[in-house]
Amino acid sequence: MEPLTPRERRVIEEKGTEAPYTGRYYLHREAGTYVCRRCGAPLYRSEDKFDAGCGWPSFDDEIPGAVRRTLDADGLRTEIVCARCDAHLGHVFTDEGFTPKNTRHCVNSLSLGFVPAAGAEPEVAAGECGAAVGTGIASERNAAAGGPAILSDRSDSSVPSDGSAVSGEPDRTGDVSDRSADSVRADEPDAAVKTETAIFAGGCFWGVEYMLASQPGVLDAEAGYTGGRTEHPTYEEVCGHRTGHAEAVRVTFDPAQVSYEELARLFFEIHDPTQAGRQGPDVGPQYRSEIFYTSPEQRKTAVLLIAELRARGYRVVTRVTPAGSFWPAEAYHQDYYERRGTQPYCHVYTKRF
Repeated sequence: MEPLTPRERRVIEEKGTEAPYTGRYYLHREAGTYVCRRCGAPLYRSEDKFDAGCGWPSFDDEIPGAVRRTLDADGLRTEIVCARCDAHLGHVFTDEGFTPKNTRHCVNSLSLGFVPAAGAEPEVAAGECGAAVGTGIASERNAAAGGPAILSDRSDSSVPSDGSAVSGEPDRTGDVSDRSADSVRADEPDAAVKTETAIFAGGCFWGVEYMLASQPGVLDAEAGYTGGRTEHPTYEEVCGHRTGHAEAVRVTFDPAQVSYEELARLFFEIHDPTQAGRQGPDVGPQYRSEIFYTSPEQRKTAVLLIAELRARGYRVVTRVTPAGSFWPAEAYHQDYYERRGTQPYCHVYTKRF
């Protein structure tokens, strides 16, 4: 195999994660075998590959004995590595219901090479926005032996991290929100009920939405993007760090049933407000901790709670920012855990007050 590039080493040796939707093999459909980029060991068959819509190649099975599982450094997820050379591949998830095998190997393209099946037509892999990405590089070892070329991906952008991002929803091409930016205050769901709006960002919006929506008095919780400069942002753009937006949740609540202070306290107890530019296994500025206040009273409450936490010894990095336009996320991001009937793994309640 050819020497690893710096980006490949960052993923394979340092356990980093490539940016979603950028890998050569994410939408790759050619028949053949996916092999370890570092040692060439066969790992996955093309017939076991499927599109989970998460931005990384997904497989519901591995070649027997090819992949080894181990507890990730975050203590939450299961890392997968090449059984022959221990190259980092990604993570494996179960009980998501994507395929009958109920298993998803979420793998970095940079960790893979590809051996086309005999007689298969080569395919140019499509990257984000349908642009062609990557250049096939023939393995010197296989070429010298007269065997099929092993293709590897050297075009991906990668994000240094200690784990891959969380899973995505099944492919829903074209299923994106056509809603424009809403005003900060949501329409009242019931004219007889006086509602208020709160906006919180604390890591992946799936978990934040799930935890806040379960609070009595919350009438609606909506995942979306805010705090950046791009209008009508897409998930791919936000993950590509081109928008400045955070993944956030807009909460519409009945102040007669639950106060803003109660919601803000809950927000600080369902994520780690001491982590900057990440939240648990999710790394990137879109996962920052931030409160977007819609009134002077909300700002005052947020500042006082941060001061209280700091007095308790927490090194809080949560930003407190005036709310701007809130762009609802794509439909498949809404009510994610409720629709799948599962629980968040990266957001858990921790009493801090």
